[in-house]
Amino acid sequence: MGLVIPISGFDSRFNEPYEHWAFLPHPLPDHVDLSNQTWTEITAASHSLGRLEQAAQQLDDTSILQRPILRKEAQSTSALEGTFAPIHDILHNDPLSNHSQSPEIFEVLNYVTAAEYACASIRDRPLSLQLILETHRLLISGTRSDGAETGKIRKRQVVIGPQSMRVADARFVPPPPGNQLDDGMRALIKWINTDLPLVPPLVAVALAHYQFETLHPFNDGNGRIGRLLMVLHLLRRKVLRDPIISISPWFERFRDDYQDSLLKVSQTGDIDQWVNFFARGIRFQADDTLRIINELLILRDQFTAVCRLHNVRGVALEVAQSLITRPVITPTLVQELHSISYPAANAATSRLEQVGIIKESTGGSYGRIFTAQEVIDILEK
Repeated sequence: MGLVIPISGFDSRFNEPYEHWAFLPHPLPDHVDLSNQTWTEITAASHSLGRLEQAAQQLDDTSILQRPILRKEAQSTSALEGTFAPIHDILHNDPLSNHSQSPEIFEVLNYVTAAEYACASIRDRPLSLQLILETHRLLISGTRSDGAETGKIRKRQVVIGPQSMRVADARFVPPPPGNQLDDGMRALIKWINTDLPLVPPLVAVALAHYQFETLHPFNDGNGRIGRLLMVLHLLRRKVLRDPIISISPWFERFRDDYQDSLLKVSQTGDIDQWVNFFARGIRFQADDTLRIINELLILRDQFTAVCRLHNVRGVALEVAQSLITRPVITPTLVQELHSISYPAANAATSRLEQVGIIKESTGGSYGRIFTAQEVIDILEK
């Protein structure tokens, strides 16, 4: 799958020079040999994605589901990198919100901004290196990792492992910065945009993810951008029309297997285990996302039925039906979203609280926050 090449430099963390080896992956192949078991997993995963796509296209507006699913993905993909935030807080905040945000929430919402931008952009422009760089800038901007190389291919050596680990002790050493790394990224983008008849879409997504993570083109954010690239690749191949799948929970659940399977490809050249693991994850997450969609739509119907039973109409009914998209609301947010007066918005939220659809969580008279806990429960399963 690649070459081991010598590297050297100065490690400022330990104030010492180093000499070691890095892995430079070969360009991806135009055909693959996989076991029958892995082809079976690929077929099953493709069928699951097909069912998910079919269910989504039956909706008048798939955007109502993109918001909660994207935020579930943002939570999970960030957790894989050590940034943890409750789903309630993520759903309460918007990327442009004026609320005071913790560094963790800020980073997760940066992912939301980056993902929304990339998924919208790919509708009318190619999946390009420039788009990936723009997405990286949005992801890292304003965080602790923000710096001169944000939105650019890295100019220094990085290693995979704890920050306190010396280069020689690292779990994996990606290629050094320079022409080989730059050429590798350009070759990867070209490969993604080439229709390869002997490489089915899901196999292509799996291989592209391996290649991206192995090249490790950025100083920070490689995991999150790499997993987002999976979704963009599915959109580019028209496997999905909309970004309605959350992939990262599978990788978060089996973090060690995820990391070990990727590493094993570089160590042995055997892609079968990685593609098999990837396909099982796609199948599981497609089925789970379909469950989420179905349960949210059933819950929306239940909210509507409760409103009709209690003669709840107008804006309050509209708010109830939109809770599967925004399960954490305030009167001010309702005022903004529905272009009504604050007293009308306050009355709508109070009415929904009276009929038991939402519950106030602060216990105060001002700055009240209302939550549809049943929606949160579905997303947290």
